Amino acid sequence: MKQFVLVALLFTSVFSVGAQGFEWTDRQESFQAGLGQIIRLPIRIKNTSDRAQFFIIRKAQGDLGSNQKGYFCLGDDCFDPGLDQFSKRIEPGETLNNLYFTIETGLVTTLNSFRFEVFPRGNPAIGLEHAFSLAVEEKPAKSLVFQSKDITIHDIYPNPVIDQAFIDYRIYNESLKAKVVIHNILGSPVGHHDMPVFETKVKIQADELSSGVYFYTVYLDNVGVLTRKLVVRK
Repeated sequence: MKQFVLVALLFTSVFSVGAQGFEWTDRQESFQAGLGQIIRLPIRIKNTSDRAQFFIIRKAQGDLGSNQKGYFCLGDDCFDPGLDQFSKRIEPGETLNNLYFTIETGLVTTLNSFRFEVFPRGNPAIGLEHAFSLAVEEKPAKSLVFQSKDITIHDIYPNPVIDQAFIDYRIYNESLKAKVVIHNILGSPVGHHDMPVFETKVKIQADELSSGVYFYTVYLDNVGVLTRKLVVRK
């Protein structure tokens, strides 16, 4: 695997985010996977300051099982599994969107817990930290696709769909703004559906779509947190 110097962050509100000049823009805290799978956990950092900064990402706590492997990847370029700390320059207003912590789950059921730290290079006192977990199961629950303290989201059904599809969800933070956007394979939006706070199901009208492959993205406060495939059949 390639050796790289770069960045990332998983955030916990231990400090005032605004005072840091950077923020974590993804909210997922727990993940599920099956045996023998490879799962990519997204890490999203935005430099909210008016100057370029180098950031340090550090895996501060958490061990994988003897038959598991974990490593950071930037796009398709992955780092050596022994690399627990590195740095990356992020420009003002830029969000690092293609950094992942990748886990090869192995063949034994387990529950993994990790804690990550992120801070500007040379200034660990203003860092942020975030803990997340991964449950590796023989038959993982496939319906739940996103979970945080603010919301839980289940996968779309039925899929493939002929006329109508649904997404079940539950919002715990009344100030959260959630929506679903449907895109075609070219990335163009073809549908927009709000997810009201006091409702628990959103309906997708697929009878207006031609047969083919689409993707739906869930946005929380205008930040995309997951994208999954939707197949329409007529």
